[in-house]
Amino acid sequence: MIIVLKPNATPKQIENIKKKLIEHGVSVHLSKGRERTIIGAIGEESVVSELPLAAMPGVEKVMPILKPYKLVSREFRKENTIIKVGREKIGGKKLAVIAGPCAVEGRKKLLTVAEEVKKAGAGFIRGGAFKPRTSPYSFQGLGEEGLKYLAEAREKTGLPVVTELMDPRDTEMVVKYADVIQIGARNMQNFRLLKEVGLTRTPVLLKRGLSATIKEFLMSAEYIMSQGNHQVIFCERGIRTFETYTRNTLDLCAVPILKKESHLPVIVDPSHGVGIREFIPQMAMAAIAAGADGLIIEVHSRPEEALSDGEQSLEPKAFARLMKDIKGIARLMGRSS
Repeated sequence: MIIVLKPNATPKQIENIKKKLIEHGVSVHLSKGRERTIIGAIGEESVVSELPLAAMPGVEKVMPILKPYKLVSREFRKENTIIKVGREKIGGKKLAVIAGPCAVEGRKKLLTVAEEVKKAGAGFIRGGAFKPRTSPYSFQGLGEEGLKYLAEAREKTGLPVVTELMDPRDTEMVVKYADVIQIGARNMQNFRLLKEVGLTRTPVLLKRGLSATIKEFLMSAEYIMSQGNHQVIFCERGIRTFETYTRNTLDLCAVPILKKESHLPVIVDPSHGVGIREFIPQMAMAAIAAGADGLIIEVHSRPEEALSDGEQSLEPKAFARLMKDIKGIARLMGRSS
């Protein structure tokens, strides 16, 4: 249920409503907007529907949430959620640009790329310390050593760190170093992992699964939010189709659909979306035109020597050109870059 409160509802009235819900085993989620404050009551429908909520002081009306995803939905929150990460924001007027190598390969390489993407205008540094690879013999990442390099890059550039978490057992370690936890496409429906990051208060960048429907994508975000962490960012990174020319099929339709269905910010990963370096700038600009709140792009100083995803990594000069090019399309969309 959504409990819409009167504009003049007092703190005491709100606490009484929350207390009543909690007494009946109902999960309570408070959302304060510019015009209205609402309470999301998540629990057994038979229990919630029998409570005399509409008659309680401070309540304007009570409405059922019809979608299977509750906290994620526009029904729960009409206004766009803006997630603050240090001095940066994801979901606001300014486009959030996350850039860096697919994998952290070494200290010097990472610090060099971090300086380059910072100079070009990126707001975040990305890099994988733990890498999920199709082959068990491929480079799997540097682990905590890589996380330490990312933390050093943040210290030197001021860029918040975005890095992937693969194993619930590593959550405490990754949270220690990361500003944003990335859940990769292969783990979008790893519900144990989603619940674990839901218990943290670190923002989560949730990537769409290889063959996931939009509804499944939304439900994965619901798993995280149901544990109390409401700082979730959707990332469309392409899905697997019959087309083999590109690495994946970048589903830009997902951007306006997610914006319609949910209040959470949406960014796009054109690097994985096409997997071919020369097409990344076009798809990045198309993503902004579709309404994306930001981009995550792979950048490597020497892509031909990269230990993973070199073929889809931009060189720093190409990334700097792209950052200049997106300014025009950003202005047309009422955004800044």
